[in-house]
Amino acid sequence: MRSRIHWWIGLCISLACGLASAQEAWPSKPIRIVVGFAAGTPPDIFARLYGDYASKKLGQPVIIDNKPGAAGNLATDTVAKASGDGYTLLYNLSTAFTINPYIYSKLPYDPAKDLTPVATTMRQGLVLIAKPEGGAKTIQELLATAKAKPGTLSHASYGAGSPSHLIVEWFKDETGTQMVHVPYRASPIADIVGGQVDTLMEPIATGFPLISSGKAVALAYSGPTRFAALPNVPTLAEVVPGLSMMSWHGIWAPSATPAAIVNRINAVFVEASRDPELSRRIRELNSEPLGLSRAEMAEAIQRDAGIYSRIVKAKNIRVD
Repeated sequence: MRSRIHWWIGLCISLACGLASAQEAWPSKPIRIVVGFAAGTPPDIFARLYGDYASKKLGQPVIIDNKPGAAGNLATDTVAKASGDGYTLLYNLSTAFTINPYIYSKLPYDPAKDLTPVATTMRQGLVLIAKPEGGAKTIQELLATAKAKPGTLSHASYGAGSPSHLIVEWFKDETGTQMVHVPYRASPIADIVGGQVDTLMEPIATGFPLISSGKAVALAYSGPTRFAALPNVPTLAEVVPGLSMMSWHGIWAPSATPAAIVNRINAVFVEASRDPELSRRIRELNSEPLGLSRAEMAEAIQRDAGIYSRIVKAKNIRVD
């Protein structure tokens, strides 16, 4: 009996040592980052920037695997079902965790249980823009028209349940105004420039070139402070105190991934966000490097999900 006990103890020690050794050896092969959007899109561009940095620091290739579809759900499901060994990671918009669980009646994975937050990369605000001819020139003018003529103004979006939709719904509720929502499956920018719709909540990275070229008028910015390149454009919070929302990207891993590996990835990505050269390239894309701790990332998810879920429930928004 005693020899059998000793054998089991020896086996357990060997397995534990083997696991520890495997974790210490990570990474020993290429790392795959699954991106929820197509090549050439902003999430893909930022994933490659951070992936290149991580590859140099970790000494292994970082392979970007684009799996677009269902607002990032396809990529999220792929990683949720992957092995938790640190070699398959998810790069996605925060909305995959702060909006999708509430606008889809059923997901093939549990975002809270099947995946764990690992690292943030960048963030950007959205800017409320108006058509260049015959539209509002200031946020005060937009509000005055919306209140005087309820339901006559339109606001385009990238689809029901998108941030460009939900932030404006939040704004409408807080200001007691009515505007007609016009959802698009593709980009509404051509119709804003052409004057077919009145307003659009557009990510600043793509909105700023329209504003600077005179193809759209900036009314308000969704970030907590004014956008540096648009110092005369107020924030939404200046009109409605507390109304602030940023769009951000991050890395997630299967929940079974060892904490030591997850923490190491976080450290590399936080370092990347502080790297002068990478920071410069991100800011050139009208975005802000965002290196948060894992706890801070979890808090950001909880905060945004609380706001978005309330709006989705109040408006009974579903996409399936």
